[in-house]
Amino acid sequence: MNSFHILDVFAEQKYAGNQLAVVIVEKPISDSAMQKIAKEINFSETTFILSGIPENNGGYNVRIFTPEKEVPFAGHPTLGTAYVIQKEIIKKPVDTVILNLKAGQIPVKLDYRDERIEMLTMKQIEPTFGKTFDAEEIASVLNLDKSDIDERFPIQEVSTGLPFIIVPLKSLSAVKKACIDKENYFELIKDVDAKAIFIFCPGTYKKENHLNARMFAPYYGIDEDPATGSANGCLAGYLVRHNYFGKDHIDIMVEQGYEIGRPSLLFLEAKREGVAIEVYVSGKVITVAKGVLL
Repeated sequence: MNSFHILDVFAEQKYAGNQLAVVIVEKPISDSAMQKIAKEINFSETTFILSGIPENNGGYNVRIFTPEKEVPFAGHPTLGTAYVIQKEIIKKPVDTVILNLKAGQIPVKLDYRDERIEMLTMKQIEPTFGKTFDAEEIASVLNLDKSDIDERFPIQEVSTGLPFIIVPLKSLSAVKKACIDKENYFELIKDVDAKAIFIFCPGTYKKENHLNARMFAPYYGIDEDPATGSANGCLAGYLVRHNYFGKDHIDIMVEQGYEIGRPSLLFLEAKREGVAIEVYVSGKVITVAKGVLL
C-alpha cells in the first residue's frame, strides 16, 4: 500500500502554514495517476517519494505536482518531504536529507531539539534574474494602482529552480487589496517563463517580522498560496541583488498567508559570495494526519 502524510509547512502551530501531502510510493504509480492524486488532494502541491533507497549521490528521488501540473521545484514540498524521509524512512537523526528533484539536488539541513526536528533549512539553487516588467502592466494584473508599486526597485523575473515575477509594493494596504485579474494575468504570462506572481511589502501584521508577502499562480491551479518557499528563495536573492535593505547579507522573517487564514512564517537568509548569491530558506513542519491510498 502507498501511504501518505498530511503536513503543515512553515507553520508555527497546527492548521496554519501551507498544507502538503507526501506519498511514499511502495507500489508503482503512473505519471497520470500521480497528477490525478494531486488533483484529488487539491493542496498547492503533493509530492511522491519514489523509493526508500537513496540514489544519485545519496539523494532520494522525489516528484512534485500541483493540482494541474508537475513542477521541477517548490519550497514547502522540499522541506516537508525531507521531514517525512527522516521520520518514516531513515528513522534516526541525520544532519542532512538530500532530495533529487527535476530542478536538481537540494540538500535540506535538519536541526533538532530533544531528537525531534525543530527546524529545516534548504539551500536553494543560485538565483537567476530575468526580464523586468512595466509597473502599469503589473498593476492592471493585480487590480492595483501604479502608485501602489514601489518603483525604486524593479519588477523582475527571478528563479531558484521555479521562476516567479517579484513585485515590490509600498504598503500592507496595497498587499491586502491585491487580487488577480485573470484575463490580464493569462495575457501577461503567455510569453514569459514565470507563471506565478509574488508580491511583498515592508508592512507586516506582526511587528517582529520584516516583510509581508502573497503569491498567486492560477496557471498551476493555485489561486493563492499560503506559504511559498521557492518564491521566498527568489525574493531573498532579489533583496540582496537590489540592495533592498542596503546590505549584501540578509537574515529576515517573512510572513505570508494571513489574508487567506493560513498564517505562515518563513526564515530567509541570503548573502553575496563574489558574483554569486547564496540563498537559504527555513521553516517548521507539523504532522497533521497520515493514511493509505486505496
